[in-house]
Parts: sequence; structure tokens; C-alpha cells
Amino acid sequence: MKMQQDLDKLKKINKIFIKTFGCQMNEYDSNRIFDSVKKIGYEKTDKYEEANCYLLNTCHIRDKAKEKVYHEIGRVKKIFRSKKKPLVIIAGCVAQAENQEMLKREPYIDLVIGPQAYHKINDTILNYIEKKKKIEETDFDAVSKFKYLSKIKNEAGKVSSFLTIQEGCDKFCHFCVVPYTRGPEYSRPFKQILDEAKYLADNGAKEIILLGQNVNAYNNEGYRLSDLILNIEKLPEVKRVRYTTSHPKDMTEDLIEVYKTSKKLMPLIHLPVQSGSNKILKLMNRKHTIEEYLNTFDKLKEINSNIEFSSDFIIGYPGEEGKDFKDTFNLIERVKFINSYSFIFSPRPGTVAENLDLIEKKISIERLEKIQTTLFENQVQMNKSLEGKVIDVLAENLTDDKDKAFGRSEYMTSVIFNGKVSDIGKVVQVRIKDSNKSTLFGEVITSSDQKVA
Repeated sequence: MKMQQDLDKLKKINKIFIKTFGCQMNEYDSNRIFDSVKKIGYEKTDKYEEANCYLLNTCHIRDKAKEKVYHEIGRVKKIFRSKKKPLVIIAGCVAQAENQEMLKREPYIDLVIGPQAYHKINDTILNYIEKKKKIEETDFDAVSKFKYLSKIKNEAGKVSSFLTIQEGCDKFCHFCVVPYTRGPEYSRPFKQILDEAKYLADNGAKEIILLGQNVNAYNNEGYRLSDLILNIEKLPEVKRVRYTTSHPKDMTEDLIEVYKTSKKLMPLIHLPVQSGSNKILKLMNRKHTIEEYLNTFDKLKEINSNIEFSSDFIIGYPGEEGKDFKDTFNLIERVKFINSYSFIFSPRPGTVAENLDLIEKKISIERLEKIQTTLFENQVQMNKSLEGKVIDVLAENLTDDKDKAFGRSEYMTSVIFNGKVSDIGKVVQVRIKDSNKSTLFGEVITSSDQKVA
């Protein structure tokens, strides 16, 4: 009876448009939000103008994230100027950080929901429809969130599927807002994760990417990330396992040892270092040294020389001098990261680094350009080295023109090749004919469901 009443309330509000900014965890969250709201009658639409409900899932990591939200709301206003206003929901980390302030500043916003309150989204929507009262839900309650989501099937239905295993952060790096927007570290129950992984595998997932703000800090009743990897790879349908994002401090021996035994764990490790200078790492409160980072690097390379690394770099952090920058440059030369993200430091509200004295912008720009040139050269060289070789590619879908297939290499590099619909979801062997900085181009040699390493 109650469900029918709920659906009656939604007769004219049955299409939702979801726009996602930021990290893979936000993508996972957006998918799970839709899994929830379709229980109260919503259908997903890819067209703004069809939507009765507009949801923006926000990210607070980069500069001016808050202003991007208001800019986006301005666009929605224009689209619906001559139409009935949709229900407007702001979710994600900006919602968590700004909460009530957003409702005060922009009357067009109806609901504000933080990333730990998605289990309340259906009731929040129905309550608004009934009472027309603006609400913000930003309590930290990861336990209730994942307990609720575990009862709703993850219907992502993708060949490569995200699976959040851990949220939040206890590291408190001085530049980072994550502890304030995602809360303390929380690891989901081990069985809950395995059940979701099995459901994903049964419904077409061939690759599972385990997610967390500090994914390798996962620890639930003695189970670690290494245990999850070894159990998930037992699922016969799963061909590949990945995880991101890691913290150098949490690259424990048991996780390193997994690379000796795992048959499906991919050989690309995203391990953000942020700076090559111990002085800057200390100023950032990163809790690791370059010596410790390189020790982890050397151990993994000794286990498997084909393992490659990607990373994150903050350039121009307050206090960075010429020597510190040179240390970062030297680290990049030593490790030869094959795919990395680099940005000039921008202060985030509420963090320790918010009010530190910035170094001259011109210097930061020059340093960033030098770093990015080297990082991009590493990518190009890596891709060039694969030309003429046959590699394993997991085919994910067809290109927009349906003329080619799209997949990814073991190192997450995009691959465009002459595949067909029957290749989707399979590991196929592709001879690489050409490449650029970000993409490999090739031709199928043969289909292969063999194990990959």
C-alpha cells in the first residue's frame, strides 16, 4: 500500500538526469543512487530537457569545485526557463562541505545530500514531494549506507565494474578535504563485498575495480585488501582485478606478496606520491618518505619487472624550493611513471594548507610544464614500445560509430581495434599497429579467455 502511494506521488516525476564529476567512487555512487531511486519509480535519462529530477554528484578535490556547481545550476535554470522546474539535488563532496550554505545561496536547489547519506535518498525525495521542504542530509553514517545498498542489487551491468570497498580517510594530509567530506576510514564487511562482486560477475562484469579513498587501508575483522583480491579472482567469470587509490603507507607486505601468486591482478599500480622531496612530504603530512616509496617500488619490480606505476603530483606546494622540485623530477626519471596526474597546488577550504603562503604562480606553471612534459614522454615511450607487439585487451564496447571496438590493456591504456560485438566481454589478442600519448590502435589476432597476469 505504502509503495503504491509513493509511486502515485511520482507520477509526474519519473525521469532523472545524473551528472557526475570527479573520481571513480563518484561514478560508483551515481550508479548506486540510481539503483536506489528506481525503486520509487525513476527512469534514467541522458537528456537534460526530459528530466523531472536533476542530480549533480559533485567532487571537492580540485580548485573552484563549489563555483562549478553554481555554474551548472545556472545552465539548468536556462534549460528549464520555459518549462516546469525539475527537482534539483546536489550530492557528493561539495554537498557535504557546503550543506546548508548551498540552500541559502541558491534557492533553485531543493535537496543537498552528502556521500554518507545515500541510503536516505528515497525517503528524502518523497518527503520533499509531499511537504516541499528543502532538506540537507550530511550525517556521516557509512555503516547504514552500505547496509542499505547491500540490499539493492548493483545493476551497473558493465564489462569493467567499480566496487567500493572502503571510504573515508584518517591520514589528514594538509592539502586534502577528503577526511572532512567522506569522514573517517570505514571498511565494508568482507562478505558484503564478495556478494556484490559475485552479483557483478554473474551479470557480465569481467573486470572488477576495487575502490577506496585509501583502498589498501581496507581492514575488516582481520581481512585485508590482499584477501579480497585472492577471493574475487576465484570467480571464474572475472578475468581481471584492479584497485585504486592506494596510499604508500598502506602498501603492506601481504599486499605486495599477492603479486607473486595472483593470476588476475593487473600489473599497473596507482600509488600517489605527491612530491619527490621528503621536506615537502613532511609539510604535507603524508606520513611516508621517498626512501620508503622506492623500497616498495623495488620490491614490486623484483617480484615482476613488468609491473608499472602511475601517480599523482602536486606542484608548487607552499615551501617548495628549487631543490625540492628537482627531487620530484629525479623521482619521475627513476620510476618512469607511465600515466600520472599533476596539478599546481590550490588551497582547499578547511584544510591546514588553506592559508599557507603560495609560491609565485609563474614558477609553479614553469615547473608543472616541465614535469608534465616528462610524464607525457614516459607515456608516449611506453605506448611506442608496444607497437608491433601482441597484447591482451579486454573488449568493453563498440566505438560510437560501431566501426571499431574499444578495450583496455593490462596497463589501463585505451585500445581501439577492429573488434565486433561478439568480442565484448572477452580478452582478445591485439597486434598494436600505431599509438599516440593516450591510445593504442591495433588489429585482433584471436579471441582469448586465457588468464592474464
